[in-house]
Amino acid sequence: MASVRSFRTTLSWPVFVPGLLLIGLILAWATLAPASAEALLGAAQRTVSQQFGWFYILAVAVFLLTLLGIAVSRYGDIKLGPDDATPAFSLPSWLAMLFAAGMGIGLMYFGVGEPLQHYLSPPLAAANPQAAAQQAMNLTFHHWGLHAWAIYGVVGLVLAYFGFRYRLPLTLRAGLYPILGERIHGPWGHAVDVFALVSTVFGIATTLGFGVMQLAAGLQQLAGIDTTSDGFKLGLIAGVMGLAGLSAATGLDKGVRRLSELNLGLALLLLLFVLCAGPTVYLLMTFSDNLGSYLSGMVDLTFRTFSYGSDAQQQWLSGWTLLYWAWWVSWSPFVGLFIARISRGRTLREFIVGVLLVPTLFNFLWMTVFGNSAIWLDMHVAAGALGSAAANVDSLLFRFFDYLPFPLLSGSVAMLLIAVFFVTSADSGAMVLDSIASGGDTASPLWQRLFWALLLGVTAGVLLTAGGLKALQAMTLVSALPFTAIMLLLCYSLWRGLQSDHCHQTQQPAPATQFWSGHHWQQRLRQLVQRPDAATVQQFIDTEVQPALRTVADELSQNGVSAGVQRRDDGSVLLRIDQPGARDFVYRVYCHGQPQPAFLPARADDGVYQYLAQTDFADGREGYDIRYLRRSEIIADVLKQYERYLSLQWQQHGQLLSSAPAHPG
Repeated sequence: MASVRSFRTTLSWPVFVPGLLLIGLILAWATLAPASAEALLGAAQRTVSQQFGWFYILAVAVFLLTLLGIAVSRYGDIKLGPDDATPAFSLPSWLAMLFAAGMGIGLMYFGVGEPLQHYLSPPLAAANPQAAAQQAMNLTFHHWGLHAWAIYGVVGLVLAYFGFRYRLPLTLRAGLYPILGERIHGPWGHAVDVFALVSTVFGIATTLGFGVMQLAAGLQQLAGIDTTSDGFKLGLIAGVMGLAGLSAATGLDKGVRRLSELNLGLALLLLLFVLCAGPTVYLLMTFSDNLGSYLSGMVDLTFRTFSYGSDAQQQWLSGWTLLYWAWWVSWSPFVGLFIARISRGRTLREFIVGVLLVPTLFNFLWMTVFGNSAIWLDMHVAAGALGSAAANVDSLLFRFFDYLPFPLLSGSVAMLLIAVFFVTSADSGAMVLDSIASGGDTASPLWQRLFWALLLGVTAGVLLTAGGLKALQAMTLVSALPFTAIMLLLCYSLWRGLQSDHCHQTQQPAPATQFWSGHHWQQRLRQLVQRPDAATVQQFIDTEVQPALRTVADELSQNGVSAGVQRRDDGSVLLRIDQPGARDFVYRVYCHGQPQPAFLPARADDGVYQYLAQTDFADGREGYDIRYLRRSEIIADVLKQYERYLSLQWQQHGQLLSSAPAHPG
């Protein structure tokens, strides 16, 4: 890839320069001529909704079915990385970061507003207020449930799989590797990443702009401060982006992880308060009803297009469901890249279950507690006053707290939570943008992450003050149409990649090459129960493994095959057999230390490692100990693995992974 890599920058210039130019041009258009931009993009948005609404509906269904199919299939056990990879983050930290990145600000902004608006104007006929309330929650669940996270999950899974399993750059282009091959490193790959970069900048900046409007409305509601001036809103953006910059400086493991855990803790605190202060028993009952109604009607909700409905229902579908699907798609490069980066070492099944179920169940609980509370309060306490304020979503959450105990305290906690969500989105967004613009390189200098955080803040501030937020919102939704088509290609790429991976995993050596028949079993038994030290294992590698590999290399050379043996500084030795047009065959043996199993008779109590003569392969398969083999048996094992390697070259399904970059030994 054409990029500049030095101690100063890791930016990929074919992505960074065109992306920055496009961002500048679009930003100038949306700010200098916001009325014309809004009119033109609004018309384009209506055209997309009317002509391609069916496409969005079917595509989202495909995304969900793809993930569910992989989770229950034989592919679910494949890891995102080599077979011996372990997760970089604990399960609670991983789930907290999923929650904070995907839906954070949205839950605060729409948790009260959407259920209340559906309740007041249900798209389907409702016989009574109770039926309207149930319909409102069913539709809210649909928009914030499995389908939304399936969109994020497809992008995240494809990028994590090809990034960690195939060792390709952790950028959007990597997902098209089975289709484009090495062309992902050329103009086609650059174009895909430029598209992702621009879409991510405006998607995050637009959402941050709406978040600032809610923060300003909350401050005005709680403290009586005039927050309508542009200067005040710009000050809010500057303060939040400054905190995001500090978080970015601490890195992913500290900054984003700790903020995400703080997000989840505050959200749970606020959730429990509303649950206890509101109609508790009613909320617990409605959660069960809402969940059952959603699951029983999922098929109908998934494929509903209102093709037999009225014009009003078609407009509702365009203004809500299609708008949500397009919005989630426009955010999927950001969220997908983020959850891919934090998910190395997990199995595909674990990834899918975690991404689909855990955040979805939390969203359902949140929407039930806040949405059903708002509807109940409007019916029994506020006498319609809360519903009359539903159009002003910016301040609706804080008006909702007025009907609960301790409104100032609960509103203040909500303000803090919105601010922390804001910082987390900006911080993780800057990290993802830096990764896209750097060709997937994660070792970028600090100033690059700060640059992207600054760009997000400037973009949100300019759009907010110039009135270009609506135009940019329409643009992100229009741009979601071609990206939805790209996502379908990503699903096809994933299927091809998994086929090739499964072929590699299940390929067995020929029966005739199974050489060990029980001879010298006493030596084998001693090696099983005794604990060799590192020097003993290294001596075995030097005196038995290295000569065996050289014998194989010499014989191959005499038969016209290019092969050689290398000894590395770490004491490992490897046999490399050149294979033009594909990944070379590598058989490496190294001294590997691991904690000694407790059940071994000769186990020491000091926790000292046991040492193995471990094999290592270029395709990322898990190695095994060969220290019990004799020289002739080592040669037989090498030939067994080489025969397996050649048989994969001759199989069509095995060729894709065979041509990918080798895992470093």
